[in-house]
Amino acid sequence: MERRFGLPSRLLLALSVSTCFAVAGIRANAASPASPSAEESAFLSEDDVAMSKMMTDMDVKPSGSVDEDFVAMMVPHHQGAVEMAQAELRHGHNEQLRRIAQEIIVEQQQEIVAMRVALGQPLPPAGPAPDQQSPQGSSGMSHTTLKMAVPKEQ
Repeated sequence: MERRFGLPSRLLLALSVSTCFAVAGIRANAASPASPSAEESAFLSEDDVAMSKMMTDMDVKPSGSVDEDFVAMMVPHHQGAVEMAQAELRHGHNEQLRRIAQEIIVEQQQEIVAMRVALGQPLPPAGPAPDQQSPQGSSGMSHTTLKMAVPKEQ
């Protein structure tokens, strides 16, 4: 017989689920235009995919190790936050929220690495910074478009 998580783990999962539903409820009850803009639709679609993937990936079979089970649930939770923050960077306009989204990406990825290191798990391969990616693979961000100083070659 397959054993699922005990009460403390179910409470953690229930809290995560209820938080997601609360966010979804806020979104559903918020005053919004009759039909969302194309940009908002794209954001909502990406956010829904990230939330669904996170919830599915957090439903793990117990391994017999509290520590491994904790990391197995927290990594998808953190990755979901990263993916939602990436959607904000791609579609959001509020500079304060965009900075917060960047911080979320960095902090959540650092915590994922720290949890994996603590268990001696392999780290994911290095890739481009997630906040620089877009669905097409290019966000249009560069030192030039961001009006950042670029060192001149000598």
